[in-house]
Amino acid sequence: MIQVDKLRKTYGGTTVLNIEELQIPMGQSFGLVGNNGAGKTTFFSLLLDLIEPSQGFIKNNEVIVNKNENWKAFTTAFLDDSFLIGYLTCEEYFYFLGELRNQTKEQVDAFLVTYADFFNDEILGKNKYIRDLSKGNQKKVGIIGTLIGNPKVIILDEPFANLDPTTQIRLKKILRNIADTQQTTLLVSSHDLNHTFEISDRIVCFERGNIIKDIHTKEYSYEELTAFFDVVV
Repeated sequence: MIQVDKLRKTYGGTTVLNIEELQIPMGQSFGLVGNNGAGKTTFFSLLLDLIEPSQGFIKNNEVIVNKNENWKAFTTAFLDDSFLIGYLTCEEYFYFLGELRNQTKEQVDAFLVTYADFFNDEILGKNKYIRDLSKGNQKKVGIIGTLIGNPKVIILDEPFANLDPTTQIRLKKILRNIADTQQTTLLVSSHDLNHTFEISDRIVCFERGNIIKDIHTKEYSYEELTAFFDVVV
């Protein structure tokens, strides 16, 4: 589904990302972890054609992302609040995304009902602009927005940040359900090793722009992963 070939990003002579080869098959739940500055957000930005590669390319379902826009029809993402539209209400934003993905208002409404517990009666029917929501509730809107229209690829950067513990648990169930029941390729980047380990079939560790470990979670323990980062659990 996603193929990376000789991908490099350089700023001012400094290489911040250098991936010789990486393949992420269709339907895989893929976790990306690493310390600050490891290159996780750079990789997602390249995958979404937000920045140009200095060398190499990424293919998404055989589409080279910086050469052709066809990947946008089946790919959704939420990296940060810049992906939101602050002057819209939550419903207006969801309907906007639905229209982009060929969903009627009725289809969007029916979809949103299934996430009532996740919203915790704080999102829908409040007539609030997105800009006036808390950071946590903005995150909820952004994440659920990516699920509208049954995308084939979903990309989330730090989805657990700014969420309270109850919401984090609910989100893990949502993401794990997507991984287990849909042919959706889910890519999640997070500093939270525990949550990422629980929802991922595979985890790739970045350090200074390079892949330094590539593991399958069924064959590897969480303790081994944390020991790799020398984290005290």
